[in-house]
Amino acid sequence: MPTTIRFRQGAGRPCLDFVRTLRHRGTADAVEELPDEEALAAWVRQCGPCPARTRDATAGLMRTAQELREAIHRLISAARAGRAPDAETRTQVNEAAAHAVPVPALTTSGHLSWHAEDPVRATLALVARDALDLVTGPDLGRVRDCAGTGCGALFLDTSRPGTRRWCSMDTCGNRAKKEALRRRART
Repeated sequence: MPTTIRFRQGAGRPCLDFVRTLRHRGTADAVEELPDEEALAAWVRQCGPCPARTRDATAGLMRTAQELREAIHRLISAARAGRAPDAETRTQVNEAAAHAVPVPALTTSGHLSWHAEDPVRATLALVARDALDLVTGPDLGRVRDCAGTGCGALFLDTSRPGTRRWCSMDTCGNRAKKEALRRRART
């Protein structure tokens, strides 16, 4: 089944890409990108290692995914603030991380393929494990908030000087530069 690009990627870590499935977080313009089972399966197909069919994403798993996303956001926020996460957040992420993850296998043609009995839950386990790794590792200090107006996305700043400002130059960075150019042109 072909994968179409539907979700933004490029935040630098799978857990950060997953967290930004709630666009414009904290604003009146917030957009839920995982509103139903079809969207969750599409996210897994696009962002995970193994294929998922819509029937693999049940209504219960969709709610679990949304709750996990919010728990990961709280976990990262707490870690960035130097606080321990609350017990519910820690439990949600730990429980998601405890599930089986996709298994790699080399095909007869020499390509890598991935398999999981439950591709959606397995991909969520990978995302949860990535979040745990992020908050306990050295990359946490390079997690940034996008400076784009109303964006609300988190990203991993991998620039050498550590001064990246936007989640994406193609969207928020370009928009900010255009706004600055318009302001200069008016003066």
